[in-house]
This record gives sequence, structure tokens and C-alpha cells, in this order.
Amino acid sequence: MFRDKIENKNMSVKQSHYEASLAEYSNHSGAIALLKQYRPYLEMIPSMRRADESAIAIPLPIVRIRHSVPQGDIGVVRHTDEAIRLPSDVAILMCDPEWKIKMGVEIFVFIHRPQEDFSDLLSRWRQTQVWLDKDYEWVMPHRYKHIFSEGAQKIYPLFVVFEETPERIKRGLMGASLPFVIQTPTLDIEEETSETFLPKSPPAS
Repeated sequence: MFRDKIENKNMSVKQSHYEASLAEYSNHSGAIALLKQYRPYLEMIPSMRRADESAIAIPLPIVRIRHSVPQGDIGVVRHTDEAIRLPSDVAILMCDPEWKIKMGVEIFVFIHRPQEDFSDLLSRWRQTQVWLDKDYEWVMPHRYKHIFSEGAQKIYPLFVVFEETPERIKRGLMGASLPFVIQTPTLDIEEETSETFLPKSPPAS
């Protein structure tokens, strides 16, 4: 039992695992490589020949939520915006490479964080669903300011876990029919290997 405790401690997810994965998927090519591990999401990219213009990766994403506030008793409504950072680690937005407009599909990447248990990880996806059930628009990176950034018609999750992630988290994601990738960090992120455990079709919201 003592040995098991030592092994579990040594097998815990490290901050460097999380940081390396976040940095990799913040890069456009890394985000596309991640989607290649789950074909239903890869097929959502409008043009693989112009993938750099068809999918935008936004790390630690921010949206503006619109609120409608009644004013007085005469039916006047005032609209206000509130900027919030979503609890996902990376958002991948699909764009039409010809018209330079955002399309109606958004994919949210959730990377397992150190000390995060199943309920914490799942809650980040649930909180994202709650926030994006309202009217919203994206706070786009400067490079993409010209792109029309209204909210999506469909949002999908993709979870990234590690060999060191507790088995109960992997079982929980499988039980909830949520797609995830098992990532094996190395000293060189380019040499990473991965394994996928995914449902046959995109998960229902």
C-alpha cells in the first residue's frame, strides 16, 4: 500500500504537462494535429487545403455575453455586454476561408490540470455550456479582428488527459460519451505520442 501511494504521487499530472500541451495547441499546427485524432471534428474544418485560414485556435478564450436589462415600466430594454474568460483552455473556431466569416461550429479543448479531479474537469465543460447558452460574441485576437465573430450554432468539447491522469477520470469521460485524447508528454513536444478514446460521433450537448 505504501508503494502504491508513492507510485500514485509520482504519477500525478505535472504543471509542465499542462503548460506544454497548452502551448502546443495554442499553435495553429498543433490544434490541427489534435483534431486529426478525432475524424468527426477534423471533418468540420471547411478547407484542409487552406487549414490555416479555416481554423483559428484561441488560448484561454474570452467572449462578451449580452445581457438585456428592462428599464422602468414602459417596456424599454437596455443591452449590456460583459467580458468573461471561458473555463476552456483553447477554443478552435471554424471560418470560411473565402468570405472571412466565422462559421457555426466551435470546438473547446479542456486539458487536464494538476490536482483536477473528474468533477472539476467536467464542470469546466458544463460551465462553458451555461455561458454560451446566451447571446455572445468573441473577443478575437488582433490578427483576426476583421472576422465576424458572433456566437455558434453548435459547440463541442475535446478533452486532453495524460498517462498520469487517474483512471477514474478516463472512465468518467468514457461514461459521459465525451471524446478525449491521452497525451504522453516528453522533453520534446514534437516527439509526443498519443492515444484516443472517442465516441463514434460528436457528443450531444
